[in-house]
Amino acid sequence: MERKIIVTKDGSHSISIPELGVTYHSLHGAIRESIHVFIEAGFKFLIKDLFTPTINILEMGFGSGLNAFLTAIESEKIKRKVYYTALEKFPIPIEEAEELNYSKMLGHEELFRKFHRSNWNEHLMISEYFCFQKENICLQNLSTSQQFNLIYYDAFAPNAQPELWTKEIFDKLFHVLEPHGVFVTYCSKGDVRRALIAAGFDVKKLPGPPGKREMLRAIKC
Repeated sequence: MERKIIVTKDGSHSISIPELGVTYHSLHGAIRESIHVFIEAGFKFLIKDLFTPTINILEMGFGSGLNAFLTAIESEKIKRKVYYTALEKFPIPIEEAEELNYSKMLGHEELFRKFHRSNWNEHLMISEYFCFQKENICLQNLSTSQQFNLIYYDAFAPNAQPELWTKEIFDKLFHVLEPHGVFVTYCSKGDVRRALIAAGFDVKKLPGPPGKREMLRAIKC
């Protein structure tokens, strides 16, 4: 399947898959979108009231590694240890990942390189405050006793991957979240919101990143 690196409106790269008509990040700004949806509405929202020494994060859709990279930078700033598990069924080649310009824009070049050069299905201390594991599986096959404080849901949109936006999937995620755990996604479709509510989440619409009116944050009450 052909992939192309493209430049988004904030100057940062994304990846396009013309065959599916999808991109890994918003055309209005890849870094801008990830910070808005996952860092500001997810990570920073969570840590305001979470006082445990460690934070456990699950990401669905590792893709370019941008969300993990931004979170590792934040963990260093606040000196809080993060255990981060990322799921990716179709990883991009290392050579392609290293053409992405995130570290050129944000610094931390060696840190970003570690995400894509690390072995699959192995824990790695990326930095003093960031333990990382990427798993080459689909979400449907995830089996874990781990409980998470935060889920970044960054699958392709429902029109491209409808099987990943169902009540059954959200039931699974509800059960791996800690009480008061947080789920964030860029998607705000009515069907997705209703499926999250049916799975037991308390769901709130939030202002979306540039180019998108709304996003969703859901909490396990």
